[in-house]
Amino acid sequence: MLGISLEIRRKCKVCGTVFLVKKLDSQYCSAKCSKVAYKRKHDAEQREIRLAKFAAKIPAFQEYISVKEAVAIFAAERDSIYRMVRSGKIHSVNLGKRLIRVCRKDLEALVPTRKKIRKEQYTPMPKLYSLDPKDCYTIGEVCKKYRINDSTVWAHVRKYSIPSRQIGNFVYIPKKEIDNLYKSDVL
Repeated sequence: MLGISLEIRRKCKVCGTVFLVKKLDSQYCSAKCSKVAYKRKHDAEQREIRLAKFAAKIPAFQEYISVKEAVAIFAAERDSIYRMVRSGKIHSVNLGKRLIRVCRKDLEALVPTRKKIRKEQYTPMPKLYSLDPKDCYTIGEVCKKYRINDSTVWAHVRKYSIPSRQIGNFVYIPKKEIDNLYKSDVL
């Protein structure tokens, strides 16, 4: 019986330090980094909600819109819109101090709307697996390669919904999924 001697190192997504994972789905080195990531995600979601409410108030027939309205409607930030105005990619009208209006049609041609981006983000991509024996590991091969117990492999297969296929006495699991699960993200 093999003992668990699996050492996976990953780079923290917040601070960038390399750490030894305690769980397979660990992405952050500490509770502090986890809280920072949660706050960033929460703040981004709240900003998107505010922008969506503001964009809903803007009439669709309005040909020229302010930069603030353009940020709310389109997936571009303020500085990017000003950069496009300066380079001449979008037509703009200056009505006075802090009263620049940009052409909505020009922006539509260059930048996707936030609604379209949101729809693309939330549509799940179908996972395509090749369960041919040449593209798969057997349970025994996974145990030998990563030096872990077969019951641990089975637990991870069930927990992460990894597809498997039994042919005769052997159970095959896609190499891509196992390698992604047990990979070390240290660069």
